[in-house]
Amino acid sequence: MSSKVKELVEYVAKSLADQPDDVAVSEVEVETSIVLELRVAPDDMGRMIGREGRTINAMRSLARVLGAKMGKKVTLEIV
Repeated sequence: MSSKVKELVEYVAKSLADQPDDVAVSEVEVETSIVLELRVAPDDMGRMIGREGRTINAMRSLARVLGAKMGKKVTLEIV
């Protein structure tokens, strides 16, 4: 079920990236929470973060909402 959150983050990140083949999302699931690590090409890092962090915060909000529907706390980190 948590793969839906991973798929959503991966889809959004690949849509924004100039090098979508370099986008990778890894997932660590614990009892009540999910930690997602987003890896992108160095050139796409600024694009993922956005101005004042707005893009990554929007992605985090989407992931949190979907996780809340599943009863899990979701954390998205960009590596």
